[in-house]
Amino acid sequence: MRSLLLLATLALALAGCEKKSAPTETPPTGQAGDTQAAGTQAGTPAQAPVGSDAQAAAPDSKGAILIGEVGSLTGSEATFGVSARNGIELALNEANAAGGVRGRPLAVRVYDSQGRPEEGAQAATRLITQDRVVAILGEAASSVSMAMAEKAQVGKVPMITPTSTSAEVTKKGDYIFRVCFIDEFQGLVMAKFARENLKLSKVAVLTDNKSAFSIGLAEVFTAKFQEFGGTIVGNESYSKGDTDFRAQLTALKQVKPEAVFVPGYYTDVGIIARQAREVGLKVPLLGGDGWDSDKLFELGGSALEGSYFSNHYSPGNPDPVLQSFLARYKEKYGSVPDSVAALSYDAARVLVEALKRAPDTSGPALRDAIAATKDFPGVAGRITLDANRDAVKEAVVLKVAGGKAEFVTTVKP
Repeated sequence: MRSLLLLATLALALAGCEKKSAPTETPPTGQAGDTQAAGTQAGTPAQAPVGSDAQAAAPDSKGAILIGEVGSLTGSEATFGVSARNGIELALNEANAAGGVRGRPLAVRVYDSQGRPEEGAQAATRLITQDRVVAILGEAASSVSMAMAEKAQVGKVPMITPTSTSAEVTKKGDYIFRVCFIDEFQGLVMAKFARENLKLSKVAVLTDNKSAFSIGLAEVFTAKFQEFGGTIVGNESYSKGDTDFRAQLTALKQVKPEAVFVPGYYTDVGIIARQAREVGLKVPLLGGDGWDSDKLFELGGSALEGSYFSNHYSPGNPDPVLQSFLARYKEKYGSVPDSVAALSYDAARVLVEALKRAPDTSGPALRDAIAATKDFPGVAGRITLDANRDAVKEAVVLKVAGGKAEFVTTVKP
């Protein structure tokens, strides 16, 4: 799963969030140079964290342990970046309230990828070479994560993506991790659900040909749906940023599918749903975790009713660990966390626990500690990292009904 390079230092112990952009300083909110202390409103002046202005704290020094974060805080998928920032902030606030790591506070420096791979790569390079962070959290979108992963691997700085599901992300090297399932599993889940639960035999596919996430998920879904005895009756594509999908949808209507699999992001899916109904394509849409945003329902409205998508968790799950997280998140941010927020919270907590277990904060030591994560009690499900540094965990299928996503079923690995 997720454009000006925004720099925000969120000091979660002593200080806050310095918003800068490179090369010009034009943050989307507040004034250039504003800082944000943990728990305060954006734009509230605060001191910078230990080691933040001159030089990042070196491994095992006395200052704050500096962590990097990259997310799409502006651009078409901005809700992903904001959700990730909230989840990470909450996790690190809680860790600092519990004493930090070995008596040292945790601080995070945040850059905006704008949802663009080149911006993500530049941000990762800056975090590694200038800020000297011990690890990087992010990104949400697989295409951006792959660009960042190349830099993290060369720099031997561990990177954990919360929600990038393309199998190619962790193939970039042994310093790259994820706390979400991969597209191979997600594609299997939706293909199996379409055949066994919905009893569909003919499905069409509409893919974003500029998104590694969308392409990978479409390939797996197609292969598995056919393996289960179904038929793919049509294939069409679009490019991120398109606003008119009527030609593709009209072509798909002509092949009479029983559903259309649209493994894109909510920004496109909502519009696609409306235009599908406009051209008379009334069948359900199916998708993946890229749909997960409240904005989906604003964009798609009633056109999405009866559609289904796979996701990483459901707020309706009665698990006490999850329900406790939901209560704390809603109290702080005033909303129900989406899967990006939940998985970003989990990614930050996995990193914190690894920092506690590692003999020092050097890249190799921290890499080994993260790789040893087993049966971690995440709010979006228990996490065990396999030999490929991918999370082995369950998925859920949600149905759009009454303008919201309702839990349907859980699918285990």
